[in-house]
Amino acid sequence: MGFVYATTEVTNIRGDGGCYTLPFLVDTGASDTVIAENELDKIGVMREQKRAYELADGTSVLYDTGYALVKVNGIRVAANVVFGAEGCEPLLGVIVLESAGLIVDPVHQILKKVEAMPLKRASLG
Repeated sequence: MGFVYATTEVTNIRGDGGCYTLPFLVDTGASDTVIAENELDKIGVMREQKRAYELADGTSVLYDTGYALVKVNGIRVAANVVFGAEGCEPLLGVIVLESAGLIVDPVHQILKKVEAMPLKRASLG
């Protein structure tokens, strides 16, 4: 399976600071969406809090986070975004995918809309 990219548009939650659009690497191993801090600052995303994240190598780091509107495959959702290091590759995390009702089609290397979003878990007993 190769990498999956999705053109993604990000604006601040107020919609008054411009737009950041780029192909984002879809990362189903990441919870939140990561964008270079200089790009988030440029479009007016406010830093709301610091959160600890565990990286793939097991180290724990603190990152600033804020709220943005994220549009992928024509679907716009509100999302928590991480202020990544300047120049980092933008990552589209699983929370945005789930909020937008999208799944990864690994065969065709695209995002697909799910038929219906589950509202409950199947009975375990």
